[in-house]
Amino acid sequence: MPGPSSTPVLITVSGPDKPGVSSVLFAVLTRHGVDVLDVEQVVIRGQLVLGVLVGTDHDPEGLQELVEQAMATVTMSVTVEVGADTLTPARVGSTHAVIVLGRPVTARAFTEVARRMAALGVNIDAIRRVADYPVTGLELHVSVADDTPEADSLLRNALVEVASRVGLDVAVEREGLTRRAKRLIVFDVDSTLIQGEVIEMLAAKAGCEEQVKSITDAAMAGEIDFTESLNRRVAVLKGLPESVLEEVAESLELTPGARTTVRTLKRLGFRCGVVSGGFTRVIQRLVDDLGLDFCAANDLEVVDGKLTGRVVGEVIDRPGKATALRRFADTSQVSLAQCVAVGDGANDIDMLSAAGLGIAFNAKPALREVADTALSHPYLDVVLFVLGVTRAEVEAADAADGIDGDRP
Repeated sequence: MPGPSSTPVLITVSGPDKPGVSSVLFAVLTRHGVDVLDVEQVVIRGQLVLGVLVGTDHDPEGLQELVEQAMATVTMSVTVEVGADTLTPARVGSTHAVIVLGRPVTARAFTEVARRMAALGVNIDAIRRVADYPVTGLELHVSVADDTPEADSLLRNALVEVASRVGLDVAVEREGLTRRAKRLIVFDVDSTLIQGEVIEMLAAKAGCEEQVKSITDAAMAGEIDFTESLNRRVAVLKGLPESVLEEVAESLELTPGARTTVRTLKRLGFRCGVVSGGFTRVIQRLVDDLGLDFCAANDLEVVDGKLTGRVVGEVIDRPGKATALRRFADTSQVSLAQCVAVGDGANDIDMLSAAGLGIAFNAKPALREVADTALSHPYLDVVLFVLGVTRAEVEAADAADGIDGDRP
């Protein structure tokens, strides 16, 4: 702690980043016997900005001269402000993390987001890039003056509105341990973990794809009850040979980024699973392939090698999905606040609402309205960036394990 007669001095060093800059600067500060009060550093595209606030009890002007001479030896620019304001309180910590995602993030679009935050009295404390592929992702740490639950909703709603207008996705999360404590994630399967709808693939085998698709669209939009829609769609499968289940299972295509997402989250110790209104016999191979920890889905009745057009056992509908999430969380000894749920349809509403973080993925309006975060890019690994994982961390972990990345 500086003494009462200590003079504050703010030193700002900038220039091309290189080894030895910090050691040269701090060697001078050591010889001058200063107290270090605050330090921040950032490197952007090879350009260094280093700020050091110190307190000195003697000859601050002499310190300024020594610092300027030392920085000249490493060809760095430096500004020294003697008597810098120390009455401004140090930043205690940001209140929220705001993730901005775009392909690309244009200057115009980012300006609109920044202006809206400024209008709300929100201060941007720090910005870092979390991704350059398959989207550009920026993580903003911000401070809200009126730090209340109402302010959370106001900030989220305001940023979602402006982001949708300028073609960005925005996620807003409260900072703190809870954000870093997520330990379990569940994915819907159809149009989330995989591309397309399994029931429609099965219906195509029966020549009823368009009929079933219209029912699926209405159910996912929340226009008809999911259980009713499930029974109506399954009924058209009556008489199909059991072998079609294996045929469809072999044809499933993962959503881009799905394998990377699961692999990365499992490295982080997440329990990963699927909760699906689809069918166990079709998605079990996918569950095994990805090494998922659990699966809840519907069971199709088979008699004499043919589908009967009925579902047997517990129905995984809208409330059933939330029940399955709670069951998985309980058996994993993970609180719901530590759970993440990702889905795209109205039947995912209860599940996303129950999770600590509900992510709507290319979702219908009914789900986007209740989700904590809505993503519109067709890459599932964008979920990682919302969770604070960077693209560089993903690629470094893959490289360490000898896995080729998924960049083109």
